[in-house]
Amino acid sequence: MTITDPTLKLTPLAPRQQRRSIAELLAPLEQLAANSPNLVANHDARFEVAGESYELPRYLFVGPRGGDTPIRIGIFAGVHGDEPEGVHAVVQFIKLLETKPELAAGYYLSFYPVCNPTAFEDHTRFSRAGKDLNREFWKNSAEPEVRLLEAELRSRSFQGIIALHTDDTSSGFYGIVRGATLTKHLIEPALAAAEKFLPRDERSVIDGFNARNGVIRDCYDGVLSAPPKTRPRPFEIILETPATPPEYRKELAFVAALQTILLEYNKFIAYAPNL
Repeated sequence: MTITDPTLKLTPLAPRQQRRSIAELLAPLEQLAANSPNLVANHDARFEVAGESYELPRYLFVGPRGGDTPIRIGIFAGVHGDEPEGVHAVVQFIKLLETKPELAAGYYLSFYPVCNPTAFEDHTRFSRAGKDLNREFWKNSAEPEVRLLEAELRSRSFQGIIALHTDDTSSGFYGIVRGATLTKHLIEPALAAAEKFLPRDERSVIDGFNARNGVIRDCYDGVLSAPPKTRPRPFEIILETPATPPEYRKELAFVAALQTILLEYNKFIAYAPNL
């Protein structure tokens, strides 16, 4: 799908020499996908900004067979371009799965490592059109990145959606949960796994929302999420790392949390018939 919107109001472009390189970031994944029996790269989701062509990078990791029907999970990062920790964590997690595919047994994992390519290039929260994309979902947005991501969210029928973010107002790791009731069975183990690398945010109010043990059950309108009328609702988890710790610790915390969510959800699916 190619989307072009000539009406976009553009913010000034960052000088090319200062832009982050998406191609360099994704080169390890492209190399893996070229020879992997598990990882597939998809390059046909494109859009234009000020005459420049951009791609919404997409990767599918097909885990070893683990049941009758694969579990479809979407993992998203880089909705805000000034939060590279999640972007790099997705790359590291895919590399881990390539070496240990059994971690993804029974899963079809769709990865979207750079959801806001122009903002990632420019080191900014907003897209080059001046929009906070994480306030635009399911509002009939004209932003091409949002429209492409909404098309993915509609067509993939995810059973779980995980988004990675960074909070520069927090000193600890925390999570936001929405959707299926079973979400509560996933977030606590995920936070415990991340806690091996980063402290948990124990405040009673985080980012303006009531919190308990590092868990928030509400969030801003317009965030990346499943289509509003989706039934049954998938589990939806937003993982937030603090901004100040070393990069490697933030990446390790994200990877540990992601691995734990896959493990715990597989357990839940196995036990569910007996509940």
